[in-house]
Amino acid sequence: MWLNVIGWTATAVFSTSYFFKEPSTLRKIQAAAASLWVLYGVLIHSAPVIVANVIVGVAAVYTSVQLALNKSAGSAGQNRGL
Repeated sequence: MWLNVIGWTATAVFSTSYFFKEPSTLRKIQAAAASLWVLYGVLIHSAPVIVANVIVGVAAVYTSVQLALNKSAGSAGQNRGL
């Protein structure tokens, strides 16, 4: 029962990410969904589910951090008149 709840919740969370226009929000939601999928994969002992979603989660977090760093670097340059 709980396995199905986790799996369907992961699906719902991931699906909702496409309704957000802000790239950072989309990536954060995808990272959260990937975490739920990893939990689901661990509980069902499925290495492909775990590995695929670790990759998705890492990519989402990495690109979110890069986006944030680029935004802050751009803001710092504008504040100094660069």
